[in-house]
Amino acid sequence: MSIKKTLTIMTIAGALGLMLAACGGSSSETQATEGAAANRLEAIKERGYLEVATEPYFSPFEFIDPERSGDDMYVGADIELARYIADKLGVECRIIPLDFATVLSSITEGKYDMAISALAYTPARAEAMELSDGYFYSTDETLYGLLIREDLADQVKTTSDIKDLSVVVQSGSLQEVFANEQLPEGCAELRYVSATTDGFLMVQEGKVDCCITAVEPAELYIKANPDCGMTMAPGIEFTVDEELEGTRIGIRKGETELLEEVNSILAEVVESGIYEEWYEEYSELAASLGV
Repeated sequence: MSIKKTLTIMTIAGALGLMLAACGGSSSETQATEGAAANRLEAIKERGYLEVATEPYFSPFEFIDPERSGDDMYVGADIELARYIADKLGVECRIIPLDFATVLSSITEGKYDMAISALAYTPARAEAMELSDGYFYSTDETLYGLLIREDLADQVKTTSDIKDLSVVVQSGSLQEVFANEQLPEGCAELRYVSATTDGFLMVQEGKVDCCITAVEPAELYIKANPDCGMTMAPGIEFTVDEELEGTRIGIRKGETELLEEVNSILAEVVESGIYEEWYEEYSELAASLGV
């Protein structure tokens, strides 16, 4: 299946998720249970299902397998983690596909139970929601870099070389923080997209010059699409404070009982190494799908 056809299916699925979210939010059953329960964890167990918000366009963490249907189409290491947590809680897992900005707002507003969507720690995000302990740490020394067109490879050597280029980042992401704090002044243009994959396509199609991105997903995309005409700019990396490292789960502020339960489950996941197994499994699947 071509990358364009795959992305079309992904866009349709995302649109459906947004429509569902816009049309009703949490169900009346969910709201009634939450009203009667002492806290979110108790409400989840009483109603019998866990609602997990995610942006399914960031392989191998969360993405869509167009050969599957229904909830089964949502796959990835984070999706496995969501289902694992639900199983540990003894409830059903319901995946809620949204754009990334809506994933974040849905948690701060308490619309859904948690966000599992390759979330990085940022101070602003930590003020707006509870963030779990880290459960995945990249083995790549350079966590975040710059995806560029191959014809710019000899031109872009340092961040100062980005000055006159157009740059795209995912809105609401840690990459947006990098764009605002670590890029030189005077970029030709800074553009925003709701999904990192959209940023990759904009570079590939020549609509922008480069994209600030996590390195591993970008390299996976290039490997899956060898004729995309893109590469990672050598020597350019965006610095991450130690406190920002590690992928987290987002939970509504104040839901400490749910946070403690999640952290306990994550400790098991980290100790067992099962998340790394999921990551490798879905890296291979994403490569075979070209996403």
